[in-house]
Formats: sequence, C-alpha cells, structure tokens
Amino acid sequence: MHITTQGLVLREVNYKEADKILTVLTAEGGKRTVKARGCRRKSSPLAASAQLLVYADMTLFEYQERFTLNEAESIRQFWHVKSDVELLALGSYFAEVMEAVAVEGRPDPAALSLILNSLHALDKLNKPQDLVKAAFELKLMCLEGYEPLLDACAACGLPQPEEPRLDLLQGVLHCAACKEEVGEEGVSLPLERSALSAMRHIVYGDPKRLFSFQLDPKGLDCLGRVCEDFLLTQLDRGFRTLDFYKRLKAGM
Repeated sequence: MHITTQGLVLREVNYKEADKILTVLTAEGGKRTVKARGCRRKSSPLAASAQLLVYADMTLFEYQERFTLNEAESIRQFWHVKSDVELLALGSYFAEVMEAVAVEGRPDPAALSLILNSLHALDKLNKPQDLVKAAFELKLMCLEGYEPLLDACAACGLPQPEEPRLDLLQGVLHCAACKEEVGEEGVSLPLERSALSAMRHIVYGDPKRLFSFQLDPKGLDCLGRVCEDFLLTQLDRGFRTLDFYKRLKAGM
C-alpha cells in the first residue's frame, strides 16, 4: 500500500552501502521508521530529502508494517540552521526530544507543527536561541500531557505568588513559604516574575504567537533554566544532543 504524507526527518542512520534508516515525524501517522534505499548515492532522487531536519512530501510503501521511501520532494531544508553549528546542534536537540516523546503510528499534528515552527523561528525570525529553546521545551511538555499549573499558587491560591517557585516534579507553582504544603521531596526552582509571565504566555497563550515575547537577560536566563530542568525532570532522562549544544555554547 502506498501512503502520501508530509514528514520531518528526526534521525538518520546509515545502513548497508547506500541506504539509510530514517525516523520521520509524519502529519497523519505520527512517528515512522522508514528505509530509504540507495539514498546515499549522489544520483539518488531521495538524497536531498533523506537528511536530518528536512521537511518533505513523501510517498511511503507499506508492507507488513514496514515502510520504504519511494518518492520524496523537500519542502523546507532550514538552510540557515544547517549553516550554523550552534543552531544545527539546537535543532538536533529538538529532533532528539521529539523522537523520545513521539509514538509510532500515533498522529500528533500539534507536535509536528511545534517543531516546524521552532525550526522556522531559528531559521528566519532571528529570535534568541534561549527563547526558542525554552518555548519549545515547555510547549512540548504541555502537548504531551505534562502541562504545569501556573495560574496560581497550588497551596494558598494566590494568583501572584510571593517569591514564586516551580516544583519540577509535580509541575505546580507555589509561593516560597508554601513549599512544605506542596511537598518537600521535589526540587523547586525560583522564578523571576518576568519568566513566570513568559511561561504563562507559552502555556496558555495563542500557539501562533508562541515566540512573541521579550525578556531581559536575567528573566531569559531563568526561563531557560526552568524550562530545561522541567523537561528533563518530567521525562526522567538526558539528551546527548543537549550536552553537545551546551559544550558549543560554552566554547569547548
């Protein structure tokens, strides 16, 4: 059976002499493992589309729940991202996280839209890397069922908590003084008020305006730290691409 779809390549692994095994996030079928035969040959019509972070029109052949890439034509290559080593490392981190949360065969159009919009923001919108990274991490957690409760303190109900903090494990906002009532086991991180406002924008705001906010350096640093730690805590794992990205940012 032939399936026509659009998909973003999240991972590529060389296979045999000229093939690749691709992990593709598709519009209709969610995550798919796809064999691209002969795509590493220079003359292959699949070569341009069978690459990391390429979004393409694809024709897949399905046989016994296995997929082969028959035809492909790239829609977006995200050239600016690929020409900058830091941006490419960050885009690769987005792809690794998405591969970790996506489910084989489960459609997740909102997640596909999120990663495409995040790559577009890095590629064309000239947004700060830390801002795009934090928005991607927090919004993805919301889409995958880990949405934090940020409307008020989880203990006293104060809409603007005194010395606000986020409990990373429970995903709840609380005042510093209400920590014991929320629970003593989890780690809580302090929040700048500007960072809290940005988080509320990401969680509750219009997805089409996801990156439409600005922060001072202190607020952006806080937002980046909290969103990253929240994602890592909720998924209970690390990411090699994140470690590499951090080494690049540190100049190592």
